Amino acid sequence: MIGAMISIPRPVLLLGLAASLSLSCAQAQSVTGAGSSFAAPLYESWGTLARDKAGISVNYQSVGSGAGLNQVVAGTVDFGASDKPASRALLAEHKLVQFPTALGAIVVIVNVPDVPPGALHLDGPTLAALYDGRITEWNDPRIQAQNPGIRLPDADVAPIHRADASGTSFVFTSYLSHVSPEWKAKIGAGTSVAWTEGAGARGNDGVAASVHETIGGIGYVEYAYASHNHIPMAQLKSHDGAYIAASPNSFAATAAQADWQHAENHVVDLLDSAGANAWPIMSATYAIIPEKTRPEVKRFFEIGMREGVQEAKRLDYIPVPEAVREECLSVWSH
Repeated sequence: MIGAMISIPRPVLLLGLAASLSLSCAQAQSVTGAGSSFAAPLYESWGTLARDKAGISVNYQSVGSGAGLNQVVAGTVDFGASDKPASRALLAEHKLVQFPTALGAIVVIVNVPDVPPGALHLDGPTLAALYDGRITEWNDPRIQAQNPGIRLPDADVAPIHRADASGTSFVFTSYLSHVSPEWKAKIGAGTSVAWTEGAGARGNDGVAASVHETIGGIGYVEYAYASHNHIPMAQLKSHDGAYIAASPNSFAATAAQADWQHAENHVVDLLDSAGANAWPIMSATYAIIPEKTRPEVKRFFEIGMREGVQEAKRLDYIPVPEAVREECLSVWSH
């Protein structure tokens, strides 16, 4: 009976070995990532480049920055992606490397009846008041004063925020904390905060869909989700006092203010940057990977950061300057 159990025809053994080798090769050529929905369009595009140029299959899950960081710490993905940079202590404890892969803008999207698309003006303190419940109607005098040529409707404000731990929320609430002492004292900044008003939605795509479907809705998303879905965006008041429309030109004006030379661990602060044309809510998005990683992971980022610059621009991101990109990639040359 034992002989019968181990007497497997030789061709079957060879076939099993071939299948095993094939599976091993397939696994070796795959890269997994998870995290920021802000950066999801970029990594999906770079994944296509990596497949075409190097035969590398990239599987990126848009689960939010908090989940992405947790997964790379746990070792369940090859890289995490976060719009909130990880602390130096966490990187050291888990032997991780962090670097910026692109700059992007967060915009405010609205669904306000009878207001022409792109015409609504908001400053930072008013935006904070819309999100913490101090302003509940769209025809509030504080909004009307910034929009003298628009008849604002008597409609309820429906703020929509991220339901997941989100780097986009971290950047947005950091901006509100910067421009509104009331917000800073009451709610503060974080990937998850104790929202006092509104409804939650998962991911940038979830917030965009919810605002699109909600009369009186207001939300915050990465620019691509608004522009590609044709959702009206508010003009925001810049640090220098002008109302600015979200556009590649206003994003470039902000990016030009980045002080990379003095940025510790390549973390730059772009919130409420000086300059009349500077968009006030911008941030870098960061990749976080183990210090010791597979060649395919290195190759994926080399392709993206060196050959994916035009793809980043096409998706309305601002590329990291070439010198910074090369400095980040040099970690693997040692």
